[in-house]
Amino acid sequence: MTIVSEHWEDVEENPPPMFEAEMLSKTRRIALFVEPSPFAYVSGYKNRFQNFIKYLREMGDEVMVVTTHEGVPQEFYGAQLIGSRSFPCPCYEKVPLSLALSPRIISAVAQFKPDIIHASSPGIMVFGALFIAKMLSVPLVMSYHTHVPLYIPRYTFSWLVEPMWLVIKFLHQAADLTIVPSAAIGKDLEAAKVTAANRIRLWNKGVDSESFHPRFRSHEMRERLSDGEPYRPLIVHVGRLGYEKSLDFLKRVMDRLPDARIAFIGDGPYREELEKMFSGMPAVFTGMLQGEELSQAYACGDIFVMPSESETLGQVVMEAMSSGLPVVAARAGGIRDIISVDQQGKTGYLFNPGDLEDCLSKVKPLLHDQQLRETIGEAARAEMEKYGWKAATRKIRNEQYNAAIWFWRKKRAEFLRPFFWLFRCIFHVQEPAIQI
Repeated sequence: MTIVSEHWEDVEENPPPMFEAEMLSKTRRIALFVEPSPFAYVSGYKNRFQNFIKYLREMGDEVMVVTTHEGVPQEFYGAQLIGSRSFPCPCYEKVPLSLALSPRIISAVAQFKPDIIHASSPGIMVFGALFIAKMLSVPLVMSYHTHVPLYIPRYTFSWLVEPMWLVIKFLHQAADLTIVPSAAIGKDLEAAKVTAANRIRLWNKGVDSESFHPRFRSHEMRERLSDGEPYRPLIVHVGRLGYEKSLDFLKRVMDRLPDARIAFIGDGPYREELEKMFSGMPAVFTGMLQGEELSQAYACGDIFVMPSESETLGQVVMEAMSSGLPVVAARAGGIRDIISVDQQGKTGYLFNPGDLEDCLSKVKPLLHDQQLRETIGEAARAEMEKYGWKAATRKIRNEQYNAAIWFWRKKRAEFLRPFFWLFRCIFHVQEPAIQI
């Protein structure tokens, strides 16, 4: 089929098979702009980006990582690492931000000659990535990791929500492709008309099923998390202790479960207030745990409860399920992609956000029925074994990046079309055909 350039808009909206085959055979030079650092800042996307870098390198691609300067290692799977001086976020001082537009960084990225730039969004560094991508005329991918419009009312003024949506729209409409961690977040962005629906793609979920495994169950860790009462039912919650996580809801839950204990694994700006809230109650706050201690903490619980309504995916939910824990989570955000409608009561439970009675109707049977806990925990573990980071990385590299390059080429051709038309008129040159 032959289509002339005047009808370019009729060309299909996805890369044709021949384009896909051509791109798959090439290694790439990929510049990642990630804020805050996936090496120092503990968050849901830390494992995502670390595994992403690892498997891109394993697949033969050259990788440059520009990130905030704290904790950048000397070496990470052969990727080129650049730390950019950062400053604390005004509303959340533990989150470092950086524009990453120093001459040193611009020069380094230009010398790297990336085939594609991929930036985490939203944030400050994404503006730097956008500027450099446009300056170098390179395809730009943005992956959306933090649903900031939902967080704003908890940390600052509600009237800032609409301006924040305008900023997100500006950024993502300037990108060639937007990648989201869950279908639910993709639908939110589509509903807000952040960018064209066909330019929103899914970053498949993944989990390290070897690091998060039931075999890490430890009597010593159980003693620690239960404050010396390992025989009592134990609820665990892992994650950043932030205001937006609806953790005060767990106080209402525990008020109705006098025989149970709860352990909070993680740290954050809400910790001090939570500790006061749970003063005198059977609660343990461990602070940040990493490595094998974190694996043990997951595996030593009886159930995992996640009340947050703002998760773009809910990585900790997947890690809990991989550790063999039954999960009871709010039916919101990306968690609905992890425990789908057809998996209700099989691999976990969802409750209506903020509905205490609905939550308790799922939690109580699990706490008091060991056989039910084991059955659902085993099914959750089996479900998580299907998802590996390598497969998720391969899909981004071979499909989503190809789509971004295709959209970028199409946008460039549309921009140049008037100039080609003028050139043909002046020099009477016949228009070339486009083969697809």
